[in-house]
Parts: sequence; C-alpha cells; structure tokens
Amino acid sequence: MGLNDNHQPPSGGVMPSGNVSLLRPAEQFFDEMLAGWTAQQTSRMLTAQTIKTRTSQVRRFADFCNSPPWEWSPADVEEWTTSLVSGPRPLAVSTVRAHQNALALFCDYLIDHRYGWVDRCVELFGTHPTQVCHEWNTVIHTSDHEARPAVRPLSRLELQTFFDYADDLVDRARSSGRKGWQTLFRDATLFKTIYAFGLRRREAAMLDLHDFTRNPQGWEFGRFGICNVRWGKAMRGSQPRRRAVLAVFGWTRPVLEEYITEVRPRFDVADESILWPTERQSRIRLDHIDDRFADWRDDLGLDPVLHPHCLRHSYVTHLIEDGYDPLFVQQQVGHRWGSTTALYTGVSGDYRNRTLRRALDAAFTPPEAIEGGSR
Repeated sequence: MGLNDNHQPPSGGVMPSGNVSLLRPAEQFFDEMLAGWTAQQTSRMLTAQTIKTRTSQVRRFADFCNSPPWEWSPADVEEWTTSLVSGPRPLAVSTVRAHQNALALFCDYLIDHRYGWVDRCVELFGTHPTQVCHEWNTVIHTSDHEARPAVRPLSRLELQTFFDYADDLVDRARSSGRKGWQTLFRDATLFKTIYAFGLRRREAAMLDLHDFTRNPQGWEFGRFGICNVRWGKAMRGSQPRRRAVLAVFGWTRPVLEEYITEVRPRFDVADESILWPTERQSRIRLDHIDDRFADWRDDLGLDPVLHPHCLRHSYVTHLIEDGYDPLFVQQQVGHRWGSTTALYTGVSGDYRNRTLRRALDAAFTPPEAIEGGSR
C-alpha cells in the first residue's frame, strides 16, 4: 500500500482542524509527522542544515518503501541499506550510518508516547509505527575514522609536482592571453591554502578575507599568520566548530598576497568578503574543488585514489615528519583525539628508518663512544 493511497480510517479521515477530511490521509499525516519531528529537533537547537538533511533521508526511505511509517518493517531497512551499498555509486560506511541514524531517530520520535503518534495511528489506521532499526540491521561504529583504507597523503614529490603543474597552467594561460587564467590562479592558490593550513574542503571554501589575522609570534607571515576557521566540522548537529590555525610554511604569505592583491580584484563579486569568488559572483562550490583536483591529478597520472582531502592528510604527515609535536598538529587540524590525527599520518619509509636508526644508535652506542662519556 503506497504513500498516496487513500486510506479510509474508521473515523472518516485525519481531522487536523474543523470537520474537513483530508484527501490523502497517509501522505498528509506523514507530512504532519515530519513537521512535528522538525519542531522537536529545532527545540534541541540543531542546525537547520542537519534537520533538512535528516528529513530528506527519511523521505528517501519512505519513497524506497512506497509505504507510510506505520507500515515500515526491519526488512525494509535491510533492503534499503543493500541498495545504498550495492548501487553504481555505493555510499561510504559513515554515510550509510548517517542515513540509518536519521531513520532511527525519526522512529524513536514517533513511538515516544509523549507525542501521541502511536495512539493516533491506531485510531486512524488500525496499526502504529515501530522502531525498525536495531543492533542487528544497522552499521556498528567501531572506529572514529572510517575513511577508505586506500586514501593516503601525497608524497612530497607528488605534492610538488601537483603544485608545479598548477602554476604552469596559470603561466601558459596568462602569457597567451587566454580567458580564464584568473580562475586557474584562484584554484591553484586554493589547493595551496588547503595544504598550508590542513583544511577540509568546506573549511577552505567558506573562508573570507577577514579570516586571516596576524600572529604576534609569527611576524614573518604578516597578516596571514593565523587562519581563523569558522566552518569546522560540527558534532552531532551542533554549530560549526571554530579553530585558529597557525601558519607554518614560509611560502604561505607570498602565495596569498599575490592572489589577494593581483588576482582576486579581477573578479566582479557582490560580496567583497568572499576569498574564492566565481565568475557568477558566488562562493566556490565543493563539487568544483573535487572536479578541478581530479582533472589535474589525472593529467599528471597520479594515483586515482587521491582527492582534495588527501592534502589535509599530507599536511599532518609532513608536519610530523618535520618534527612538530603531535599535540600541536592535533590542535592545528582540530581533532578531538590524538588517535584520529595518528590515523591521518602516513610517514614515509625514509622517515621511519631515520627514526629507528636514531633510536638504535642511542640504545646501543657504548658510553665510552659518546663524547664526554666516562672511560
């Protein structure tokens, strides 16, 4: 029985107000349920985007089942999950969990007797919603980090090759007078900024000019000593987390200064604060960042598993290899736990061998061979 079927409940229809029966009781009653759930989540101060995403995920499940919530079953969840992971573009484990979690939360809301949905459904439809998600048909959360195992940082050579290629494209387009060299310059600077501060895509895309400030302890970086991230990854529907990332690479200042003073003013933008404007006077899209990176990566014949987030992995790895304190690196990238930062780290074999050699030398060098040691 589909969502659009005209149920005829014993009372003659859903009666939201007055004595007028609804034309499509199941569909409109489902909408009423979603509206109530939206109000409940809003009362918990969850973000509008989180609420919108969860509602969309529940609607997608309802469309898949082609039935209203009071007809859903655990088997529907299992069939739906199978469709999410076996299609032409299978979803990641974390994404599947997010879908299942939204559905479970919605069911919890419906079966909570404080809201009265169970009693109303029994009266109108002769049955009621149940919790269709349980521990045997949902994803188990076993790790804080569930990225694809093949995802890795770029080596220093790969990173330099990527940036050199981006600069070459800009130089060739600029010298030939081709239209669009400003966009190439913007994108090249964007990728360098992602790496320079260990940013996520969204964190970088949402940057404004005023998000860079001076660091009194890093005068060498001028006005670009600190990158104030305002759109850090949120936790459980909360507001985006903020953090201040200190500049560490000496080339950061000249790269940003050249872009901001010479290239960015060439874009006609409605909002003067946007750091990465487009020709349409809007903020750069995440899809564009992915597509541009993939194009340049493929042009160079680099590993197809690499994507923009790998620049963040590279930042963590290279700082650790360069001797930065792990706690400093953890705070720079905004991880709650050091174990997450460790999972981002993919130090090279040379680095590990040098570290091992230093440890072995310290452990097995005779005291008399150490300068100043006793004889």
